[in-house]
Amino acid sequence: MTVTSMPQTTLPAQSDQRLAEDVVLGVDTHKDVHVAAVITVLGALLAHQEFPATATGYHQLLSWARSFGVLHRAGVECTGFYGAALARFLSRENVQVIEVNQPDRATRRKRGKTDAVDAEAAARSVLSGRADVTPKTGEGPAADMRVLRLAKESAVKARTQAKNQLKAVLLGIDPELRESLSRLSNSALIAHCAELPSSGSASVFTFRLLARRIQQLTVEVKELTRRVDRAVRTCHPQLLDIIGVGPHSAAALLIAAGDNPERLASEASFCAVSARSSSLPERPGAGG
Repeated sequence: MTVTSMPQTTLPAQSDQRLAEDVVLGVDTHKDVHVAAVITVLGALLAHQEFPATATGYHQLLSWARSFGVLHRAGVECTGFYGAALARFLSRENVQVIEVNQPDRATRRKRGKTDAVDAEAAARSVLSGRADVTPKTGEGPAADMRVLRLAKESAVKARTQAKNQLKAVLLGIDPELRESLSRLSNSALIAHCAELPSSGSASVFTFRLLARRIQQLTVEVKELTRRVDRAVRTCHPQLLDIIGVGPHSAAALLIAAGDNPERLASEASFCAVSARSSSLPERPGAGG
C-alpha cells in the first residue's frame, strides 16, 4: 500500500516589527506658530508640540505626526485664515483635512485655555465625528472672488467713514462756507472739496484730503466690483439666469460653496458653512 504524504502548509513568518497604528492629528493655528497634538484612535494623547507657521515648519509638523503612526486625518482650526496654508499642504500630502470650529468662550473657560488643549480638542472632534466638514481648497475662482470681495468691503467701509468725517468737519466750519457747501449734493460736494486749494485753512485742507480719499476709494470699489462680476460671468454665468440673483448674490453663493462644493453633502451642510462665512469669527478666519 502506497502512502501519499500530505502537502505541508508553510506558515508565513511573523514580522518582528509591529504594524504601525493609525493616529489623528489636531492643530491649533496662529499667525506665527501652530500647536499640534497627536492622539490614537482609542483617544490616548501621545504628544503635543509647537511648530513655526512656515513651509519648513509644515514639513516638520507632518514628519513629527507621522513618527507616531499612520496619519490619515487631521483636524485644523481656522482653515480660512491662519490654517489655510497648512490645510493645503496636508491635503497635498494625502492627509484628509477636516475643518474644526474654535470652541466657544464658555467651553474654553471650563476646560482651561491653552493652545495644546485646543489642539488636542481638534483631534478629538475629528475622532468623535463632531467635526466632519472638508474645508475649502483655497485655490480657484471662488477663492479669488473671496479676496476681491474682502477688498471691496474694506474699501466701501473706508469710503463711508471718510464721508462721515467730511460731514463732521462741515458742521464746525464758518457758517457762511457751511451754508454754501450744504446746498450741494453729495457728489457735487465731494467734487468741489477735492478741488479746494491745499494752502487754505486746516478745515479746507481736511475737506480736500477727505474728498480725494473718497474719490480714490470710489475708483477702487468700481474696479473690484467689475472684477467680481467678470469672475462670476466667466465661471458660473448660469447663476445669473436665476430671477433675483445678480453678480453680488452669485459671488456670495460661490464663495460660500468654495472651489470644491462636492464636500457639501446636504443643504444643511451648505447652510452651516454659509452661516460661518457670513458671521464674524472670534478671531480672523475661524471657520471656512
